[in-house]
Amino acid sequence: MAGQVAGGVFRPGDEVLILPSGLSTTIAAIDTFDGPVAEAFEPMAVTIRLTDDIDISRGDMICRPGNHPEPSQDIEAMVCWFADAPMKLNGKYALKHTTREVRGVIKDLRYRLDVNTLHRDEEATELGLNEIGRVNLRTTAPLMADEYRRNRTTGSFILIDEATNATVGAGMVL
Repeated sequence: MAGQVAGGVFRPGDEVLILPSGLSTTIAAIDTFDGPVAEAFEPMAVTIRLTDDIDISRGDMICRPGNHPEPSQDIEAMVCWFADAPMKLNGKYALKHTTREVRGVIKDLRYRLDVNTLHRDEEATELGLNEIGRVNLRTTAPLMADEYRRNRTTGSFILIDEATNATVGAGMVL
């Protein structure tokens, strides 16, 4: 499998878990453009060869068995809204997380945050341009997301308007 290391250190001989399938295997070797390496760490681009023949697709994740995100279709996040058109409840958007793209629905806006006073407006029903709010999303397929404070790469995503292909928001998983 070829990709970028988002966190941690991987070495040949390490046991790893493939998500979302949940299959376990061992790393046989790690290669880079310059040749084999003894270990891979963030943000290296590597090819990881496994001891078992496992079908791994774009967007799948290799992680440690004792340190992995739980796949979930329900995501709670802080979202910054980028579009002139406001974010609305039950709005449907494409959601890009790492290299995986799924569709998502904004199920709930818990509050809009006033960045000047840090007051939480719990009566808000939408986010406008450059506003920040805490939302609950439901995705069409499970995401392997960490909390943003734990891993910025696997804890962030963008929201895309499917009609215009414009990025309308960016989120940090809580």
